[in-house]
Amino acid sequence: MPSASTKAAATTASADTRLAPGTPGHRRMSLALFAAGLAAFALLYSTQALLPAISAEFGATASAASWTVSAATGALALCVLPLSALSERFGRRAMMTASLSVAVAVALLVPLAPDLASLIALRAVQGAALAGLPASAMAYLAEEVRPRALIGAIGLFVAGNSIGGMSGRLVTGWVAQLWGWRAGLAAVGLTSLACVLVFRALLPKARHFTPGTLNPKALARTVRGHLADPLLLRLYVIGALFMTVFGAVYTVIGYRLVEAPFSLPQGVIGSIFLIYLVGTVSSAAAGGLVGRLGRRGALYLAVSTTAAGLLLSLSDSLALVLAGLVLITAGFFAGHAVASSSVSRTAKTGRAQASALYQSAYYLGSSAGGTLGAIAFHAGGWAGTVLIGLVAVLGVVSVTLYGSHSARVEARRLHLAA
Repeated sequence: MPSASTKAAATTASADTRLAPGTPGHRRMSLALFAAGLAAFALLYSTQALLPAISAEFGATASAASWTVSAATGALALCVLPLSALSERFGRRAMMTASLSVAVAVALLVPLAPDLASLIALRAVQGAALAGLPASAMAYLAEEVRPRALIGAIGLFVAGNSIGGMSGRLVTGWVAQLWGWRAGLAAVGLTSLACVLVFRALLPKARHFTPGTLNPKALARTVRGHLADPLLLRLYVIGALFMTVFGAVYTVIGYRLVEAPFSLPQGVIGSIFLIYLVGTVSSAAAGGLVGRLGRRGALYLAVSTTAAGLLLSLSDSLALVLAGLVLITAGFFAGHAVASSSVSRTAKTGRAQASALYQSAYYLGSSAGGTLGAIAFHAGGWAGTVLIGLVAVLGVVSVTLYGSHSARVEARRLHLAA
């Protein structure tokens, strides 16, 4: 006969009305959020593979054109925290729907931009709108999905993010080669519109959301507390520095490959972003690396891999450049996975705000990397961009070493106090 504890567990499971794997609601939710992630990140980085073409049409330098990417990621970084707070009042589903709807509406206007300044302004609005998705999606999953299924659900959403970022660049590259960069952006806008319609049609209504009141003072106290935590602050800096490398490399790589000795066509350059699939593997392996090497050991391995890729990319051999991009991508995604997961484990209260702060730092790093990498490329070619990446990598090493030193000092202090 079943024991009392088994019966109690079965009763609890049957009483749990959150979504469980294998149910129609869970399948609808998974597909809906996959579509949302795909649309959001296809839109966010839609101009990145097109920067050489945008520069050519507007007579702009790489650093000027890079603002079509940096403005979007920078606006997202600035808006993710306040919009995550608004979702506490108006609901996750409503916030995600509004965020995606505004972003897609702007996407349909972006191909009509008459000049570079208008294009940058529209991209900033688009990035600000997209800020309502990441934190709201994570909170929706935490509230509506059973705990044992949460990791898998988040993984599928992140997969939509990475595939969206990759496919957006891929689509724009090949469409632009045939019909121009404006057509490439229009294609991403229409594809994202279809994804948003799927998202809205499939996403189950929230059944476990309880509206809260907007309390700016309480939010400010939580944010100050997180920023005063030395470990959290180091993790935010590490995330920003890793993304600085990644933003610099992938914003500028198109300019390098379109020039001699490579002289690749736009479609092939867009296909370079298939290397993102390497990141899917390395981020999934990050948990195992932490188990074997510890958090700091995993970070050092990620940094070493990224630095090796940067140096390898200096070659004039296309095969070696691609190998360098593979290493940079693998190192970045592993480092990002270690840092972002450590934020959730470190924050004891206000986890949503702690994650939102990490996302802000992460996208500010993307914005800074894209702009600085383009300026360095204009001044010193690809070697200048690589130098920016190596400086950021050195920053990650310095912050990690400082954390190790601080941990040893604190352990010694506690030992003496005992």
